[in-house]
Amino acid sequence: PTRRPCTVAALLCPGAASCALERYCLGASSGLTTLYGMVFDAGSSHTSLFVYEWDSDKENDTGVVSQNLSCDVQGQGISSYANDPPKAGDSLRECLNKAMKVVPAGKLRDVPAYLGATAGMRLLSSAADQVLAEVTKTMQEYLMAFKGAQILTGEEEGAYGWITINYLLDSFTKVGEGEGSGAANIFGALDLGGASTQISFMPESSVMNWNETSKFTLYGYNYNIYTHSYLCYGQNEMLKRLAKELIAESPSSTRVDHPCYPKDYNETVSLSSFRTSPCTNQSDPRLILGDRNVTLEGRGNASGCLAATKKLFNFSACGQRQDCSFDGVYQPLVRGQFIVRQIPSSHLRGRACPRLSSSYPKENPERLPKYCANANYILTLLLDAYKFNETSWNNIFFRMKAGSADVGWTLGYMLNLTNMIPAEPPARVKGHVPSLWAAAITFIILTLCTALLPAGLAA
Repeated sequence: PTRRPCTVAALLCPGAASCALERYCLGASSGLTTLYGMVFDAGSSHTSLFVYEWDSDKENDTGVVSQNLSCDVQGQGISSYANDPPKAGDSLRECLNKAMKVVPAGKLRDVPAYLGATAGMRLLSSAADQVLAEVTKTMQEYLMAFKGAQILTGEEEGAYGWITINYLLDSFTKVGEGEGSGAANIFGALDLGGASTQISFMPESSVMNWNETSKFTLYGYNYNIYTHSYLCYGQNEMLKRLAKELIAESPSSTRVDHPCYPKDYNETVSLSSFRTSPCTNQSDPRLILGDRNVTLEGRGNASGCLAATKKLFNFSACGQRQDCSFDGVYQPLVRGQFIVRQIPSSHLRGRACPRLSSSYPKENPERLPKYCANANYILTLLLDAYKFNETSWNNIFFRMKAGSADVGWTLGYMLNLTNMIPAEPPARVKGHVPSLWAAAITFIILTLCTALLPAGLAA
């Protein structure tokens, strides 16, 4: 309803009936407003703030939330401030100040704000609580409805990413429509983070292991999704584990060949750096994690890079089982289409290690030396661990956004905590041209007036 058709009603309909219609239309009109929500994604390597907005009359529809702001926090993730927790809170201020400017001042007090921390914080122990306390203290200084800061489990991170993708792509409302409905409309989600990686999808119900499922009721349909998170298998932690393994195997104590790094590229690392992460601080009789430095020398060896990368996965633990990825972890066969959040597919063209500076001249030169290792790791994960094949590979789509919104877990997290996705089916309302919509409203009001006019005159 809009103000104009209600005014037409007031002019054409005499008596109390028109006044009632006028009050109804004005009330409905005044209820239309834009709502906002914000979520910090506190990842292992960096933190980002996302501000979302949606119309209040559409908050139970799918695909109507838009991303108003994306702000990358300067510096590393909040877990890097374990030895100086107050700096974790201070690091958020620049993005918080930007968020205060994009949300109307009169609405700030009602904006729900969340911070979710992922694998980087999961790897911390006692320091994690203090870091979260400082983050909470900072966010509570701002005029908004702060709802809390928490560390997500890996499975929660995967499940919320799955919700985000299918919400943005309208997958939930397409279930039950037309031929091939159901799981065929639902996308799987793969998230390749810095410290962990997640896989979430709907497998065949007959092969489900119910200990590995997350259950949702969304828009009138039940979803049982398989979701698993692999801590220490994110790209950054993988690079650290690979470097440690190469050093441990090398006969030289100071200069070590790195098959994945391009020729003529060297990197010096301190063995003490491996002590900072639970992924690499395990004792190894081949290597004492002292304070000496080791130089990694790039060799650009494609086959050597692949072999070294595969050693990071324990495939033998699965034996001959097909419902197993690696490390003995149960996983049903992949099914349907998948959205992979992280890396452009052009970076995965083969497992070779070319001279990357000429292949990607516009890329950050600090990242280029890691592309070969990352590509071999990702392809090993997708093909050998998750068991995508030549056919199912065509169902993988590499995306960072769906429409204008990022496809990470933050939107699904906010939708869940604000109860914006109802359990019941949505009303099937189709879009209309505004002029036709106004004409239809006017027609309905005139019809009602015609019916109510005799009653009004009789009164």
